[in-house]
Amino acid sequence: MSINVSGTEGYAENAQSLIGQWQDISFAEHHEPIMHLVPTSPSCILDVGAGIGTDAAAFAAMGHTVVAVEPVDPLRVAGIRQHQSPRIEWLDDSLPDLAILRSRRKEFDFVMLSAVWMHLDEHERCRAIPNVSALLCDGAMLVMSLRHGPVPRGRRMFDVSAEETIQLANAHGLRTVLNAQTESFQRGNRRMGVTWSRLAFVKDAAQG
Repeated sequence: MSINVSGTEGYAENAQSLIGQWQDISFAEHHEPIMHLVPTSPSCILDVGAGIGTDAAAFAAMGHTVVAVEPVDPLRVAGIRQHQSPRIEWLDDSLPDLAILRSRRKEFDFVMLSAVWMHLDEHERCRAIPNVSALLCDGAMLVMSLRHGPVPRGRRMFDVSAEETIQLANAHGLRTVLNAQTESFQRGNRRMGVTWSRLAFVKDAAQG
């Protein structure tokens, strides 16, 4: 069952309230720090941990084709219902292995891991990074966000620093092009002192 996927604890149980919260989040405002990195010409985009598909739908509206990976059944079902775009393919798969996705041997121009990476423990992060890197075309962009601050009750979350993440990515052929710290976009999280690291990496052809 998807509910048992490591890192998804607390999401299925609270899906209805989360869906309500996330529906009001603006893609452009939420991702303002990385908008300049989003491809301007039609591209193949991978959204890992797509939730209810807000980001996937925005990418599709820009003319991109999107594979939206979401292991939590209620969130994926809600996303499919809300965003019935022919440009979006939904997939039940999960980090650190992304086994179904990798079996397709498809590469992407832009990969987004928004509010996902800190759900993985150190061992899982080390397993995940080469799998994610293998999904990137040469010259492709990987964008990640890391949450810092109090962990919501019932969630599995780790204190993952930008510095550690950068070192891990660099060791697997991913060059850092962005390291920005921002406040939380959500008012309640901001009051609790939640902050975010926004990271972006490019897979250089010379580095494989």
